Amino acid sequence: MSQQNNEAGASASLPEVLTVEEAAAFLRVNRKTLYEAVRLGSVPGVIRLGRVIRINKSALVSWVQGNGGPALGEKR
Repeated sequence: MSQQNNEAGASASLPEVLTVEEAAAFLRVNRKTLYEAVRLGSVPGVIRLGRVIRINKSALVSWVQGNGGPALGEKR
């Protein structure tokens, strides 16, 4: 199975709004790395509800597919 098909299948089973832990698992990065990227404003679709952070799945998926920049946690 190709990487793109595998990602599409994985994203179909996820809810529309993800926790940071779910998004980190989808991206295959450390949870702390994703929290830092959210803090720096590098991740699209972030929803803040007080201290709670959620990430819009469709914004995250489209960002991953079109992201040609440095990896999360790396400097540009």
